[in-house]
Amino acid sequence: MLQALAGDGLVTVGPSEVDGRVRTARLTRTGRAERAELDRRSDGIAEAILEPLGVAQRARLAGAMAEVERLLTASLVHVEACDPEHPYALASLGAYFDELDERFETGFDRARGTPDAAADLVPPAGLLVVATLGDEPVGCGVLRFHDLRDGVPEWAELKRLWVAPSVRGLGLGRRLLLDLERRAAAAGALAVRLDTNRVLSEAIAMYRAGGYLEIARFNDNPYAHHWFEKELADGRQAETAASTRSTKAASGTDPAHA
Repeated sequence: MLQALAGDGLVTVGPSEVDGRVRTARLTRTGRAERAELDRRSDGIAEAILEPLGVAQRARLAGAMAEVERLLTASLVHVEACDPEHPYALASLGAYFDELDERFETGFDRARGTPDAAADLVPPAGLLVVATLGDEPVGCGVLRFHDLRDGVPEWAELKRLWVAPSVRGLGLGRRLLLDLERRAAAAGALAVRLDTNRVLSEAIAMYRAGGYLEIARFNDNPYAHHWFEKELADGRQAETAASTRSTKAASGTDPAHA
């Protein structure tokens, strides 16, 4: 392709000034004129398409196009468990802590804010997930498992839920929350607990909308003002419920089987 463009006099191809192993292509004067002509024609086509539409219709179309772009962007975000010492994990947690330091009334000291060692963020002690868009980390979340019996936690603590400003409004916070809840249930936890600071009003609203109920303080985090809990409807609870139904059915005491 580059050879064809060079043959038409549209580009010149040569070694990079930074790295001689890399070849770079630059538009010639003819190439720049050709690009300008193509831009002019595409603008004319767009104007012809929009010309029959009124102002309100154009606004609706622009809004729809923006929504499509947002949804496509959201579909390209991947959420996966990550080694807590991976660069993506370190970058996400670093950005999370920096934002807390900016938003909290007294700033944020990592040493006081219930710190986690790397060993706390791998099974069976816990786990960390990172959301990526292309090759950029754009979100994270942590689970710490508590009251383990034979490697199965009684409950999970959700921490460090963060979404990069560049992708906020795409539903990624809710997606990370649901992903962490599923992972907690899969580990056998019966409930998820979390704490948050009063200035994080958007997070508080998300937790309440997600079914979290405010409870009494359960930790000594000096930056927390609210503590929440959500019982998990699957995991061991589902297995216990199924076992109970089977027992009742066998004994003839289950109304559904009477």
